[in-house]
Amino acid sequence: MQSKIVDVLIIGAGPSGCVAAAYLKQKGLEILVVEKSKFP
Repeated sequence: MQSKIVDVLIIGAGPSGCVAAAYLKQKGLEILVVEKSKFP
C-alpha cells in the first residue's frame, strides 16, 4: 500500500463532492475523492 499526503479528502463523489473537488482543485489544492461505489 502506498501513502499519499493531500490537502483535502472528500468522502463521496455525488454532486456536492464533485463540485467541491473541482472548486478546490481550481484553487490549487491537492484533492482525493473517495467513493464507495465503482465507476464504470
